[in-house]
Amino acid sequence: MSQKFDSVVIGGGPGGYVCAIRLAQLGQKTACIESRGSLGGTCLNVGCIPSKALLDSSHKYYQAKKNLSVHGVQIDKLKLDLDAMMSRKDEIVSQLTGGISGLFKANKVESITGRGKVISKNVIEITKPDGSKENLDAKNIIIATGSKPIEINAAPFSKNIVDSTGALSFKKVPKKLGVVGAGIIGLELGSVWSRLGSNVTVLEALDDFLPMSDPDISKDSLKEFKKQGLDIRLGSKVISTKDMKNSAKLSYSKEDNEIEMEFDKLIVAVGRSSNVDNILNDDLG
Repeated sequence: MSQKFDSVVIGGGPGGYVCAIRLAQLGQKTACIESRGSLGGTCLNVGCIPSKALLDSSHKYYQAKKNLSVHGVQIDKLKLDLDAMMSRKDEIVSQLTGGISGLFKANKVESITGRGKVISKNVIEITKPDGSKENLDAKNIIIATGSKPIEINAAPFSKNIVDSTGALSFKKVPKKLGVVGAGIIGLELGSVWSRLGSNVTVLEALDDFLPMSDPDISKDSLKEFKKQGLDIRLGSKVISTKDMKNSAKLSYSKEDNEIEMEFDKLIVAVGRSSNVDNILNDDLG
């Protein structure tokens, strides 16, 4: 027999978990379905929180390496412990996602691990991690499945060509790092690895830098990133890529010229799209 709920939220990110908690506070019997296995969505697990943790750590390393000597602070034999930096990032993520689990328990929201699919007006099918399936009945269904990185035909994700999630978990600092996309995500990740020692090249198809921002902010930001050492190439459109054994080759066009480059790792950060694949049965409209 299916479990019955007043409301079921599909997605445990900042939209979904807040919604589920509020519904429970209003007296609704509520469940929240999340496929990842930990709550918090992209933001807490593989987005804002881990990237800001690495930005903070990499900034401290960069300060110690480059900027403290002018203050009379000399650090001999400075060493980067990337494993410790990643462990700190993971611990921060774990604390915050665990906090949401505590809020669910306190507010009597049932947390269900699996992938939800609406198969009829009031029925959600859950595919659990072990492959088994279960149905829930719900008077109200809220879809809050967030977004996922966009994959482009010219640079499909592979071993050395990664999305923003993969770029948060490199095992070592790439000597040469390519970033496709000069948006917020690409610039954040490029900045992290540049501070830690990567030679970073950012390729942006548009001719303008951060065109959605205030022009003065865009102008000053470009100066700041270049001062950090990022090689930002505007008007550069990726034509093709090839994943090699220990590197990624890339070809791009700029002003009718085709240029080839090779990187230890290539991050593709050209934006995000709605994560709604296979969420609704086709016959639901």
